[in-house]
Amino acid sequence: MLDWLRMAREPAIVQRALKYAIVVGAVLIAINHGDALLRGDLDAVRLFRIGLTVVVLYCVSTASSVEAIRTLRRQSGPAT
Repeated sequence: MLDWLRMAREPAIVQRALKYAIVVGAVLIAINHGDALLRGDLDAVRLFRIGLTVVVLYCVSTASSVEAIRTLRRQSGPAT
């Protein structure tokens, strides 16, 4: 678990996850909340849901990157 967390904090993984969370998050926010944003209907619940969209995408991207790297390392065998 500590190895997983260490990898999740690597700058390349953090940067990649942030990029995906922002880009894909913007698209999903526009799809799911665009009409409310245009009306200016932004209560605390909607803002929470918008923030949660970005956080979930960040977590998914991070988990995917870490697991992909771990799989590649396992397939290549022990480091010599």
